[in-house]
Amino acid sequence: MTTRIINAALPSADAAGTILIEDGRITAVETDPATGHHRSPRTLPSGTGVSESAASEIGAPETIDAGGRLVLPGLINAHAHIDKTLYGGPWVSAVQAESVAERIAHERRERDALGLPSPQYISALIETMVAAGTAHIRTHTDVDPGVGLLGITTVAEVAQRYAHAVDVEQVAFPQGGLITNPGTLDLLRDAVDAGATAIGGLDPAGFDNAPNAHLEAIFTLAASTGTRLDIHLHDGGTLGAWEMSLIADMTEDFDLAGRVAISHAFGIDHAPTQLRLLERFAEAGIALVNAAVYDSPVPPLRACAEAGVTVAGGTDGINDLWGPFGDGDMLRRAMLLAYRNEARADRELELALDTVTTNAARVLGIDDYGLEPGRPADLTIVEARSAAEAVATVPKRRIVLKSGRPVARDGAFTGATAEGQAHIGSSA
Repeated sequence: MTTRIINAALPSADAAGTILIEDGRITAVETDPATGHHRSPRTLPSGTGVSESAASEIGAPETIDAGGRLVLPGLINAHAHIDKTLYGGPWVSAVQAESVAERIAHERRERDALGLPSPQYISALIETMVAAGTAHIRTHTDVDPGVGLLGITTVAEVAQRYAHAVDVEQVAFPQGGLITNPGTLDLLRDAVDAGATAIGGLDPAGFDNAPNAHLEAIFTLAASTGTRLDIHLHDGGTLGAWEMSLIADMTEDFDLAGRVAISHAFGIDHAPTQLRLLERFAEAGIALVNAAVYDSPVPPLRACAEAGVTVAGGTDGINDLWGPFGDGDMLRRAMLLAYRNEARADRELELALDTVTTNAARVLGIDDYGLEPGRPADLTIVEARSAAEAVATVPKRRIVLKSGRPVARDGAFTGATAEGQAHIGSSA
């Protein structure tokens, strides 16, 4: 199957281009320096701006005219909790809890009665994420003696049904504590055997009250199983900064450079140690992941880039017992990270886009990613002419392709499930 996307604005070029796709992969990216659709006046062509012609028998277009619109590689959500979601279900009120411990306790009391994890809610959320251009999801799935591996197996089953539309990676996440919750460490190892590709952690000092033992346990497990580490760290100030230094030390001790991420990392806001922390992260090969949640600290994107520290973006929880917000739109999340960084110039906005594209791919260890020939044709046609405009305006997604096949159009998921795959027809 061959597909051409013509008149495409490319994020790295001052010109329109053509993207050639063969058997689900990009085979060529050709630019025309005489054109520059994404630098044209703000008014884009009327209508969908995306036309198809000469559709093949299975409905995949031979030609897609992007009409000067931006084509991005598939967006990446580097931090989600889809096992917890209530998305698509009846409205459920969250509590106005002030601490992580209170929210965890509330969730433990309510989750069974609400049928969590719910395949129905997870499916609804995945479809919405794909419709917004998401091609990869890293989700932190609760593992504890109360829920066991139910979240891991439920997410895996749903992910399998949508494997043609999105890649889902699971982090085995000890939300209820590790050292203070006996039996959890063994379950984390079982979760890896069940398919989890990363190990999580949670506030080793502030919640688990055992920073050295907590970190020693998860680093040892990650090193012995060959998995990555992604540690929730809500602790701020001096405590959070100290824990991040300890994580850097252990990353070097266990030789896990490039395989460790700190999610949230609210302690990065501790001004006296910020520069030294960034230097340590760069030295140790540690990435940061942030979802710009509420008024919590966000990493300084420019300072991180200058220090050589990778920052990825995520959504955190979406419409769950922790809070009612979220829609899974990674461009909106990039906008929030840019806004919280007071980004105004194009280059600053582009740094925010990196958090949900190339940087996120690096954090997840996705080497096969991007708009270069040979990469999978995971693409999103966006109602914008440049990367900066896409971040600032959070525009419509016109067509979303996974491995060269359309799976969403105009904000609606059209990819069905693996058992009953449906593809976009030839009409525009």
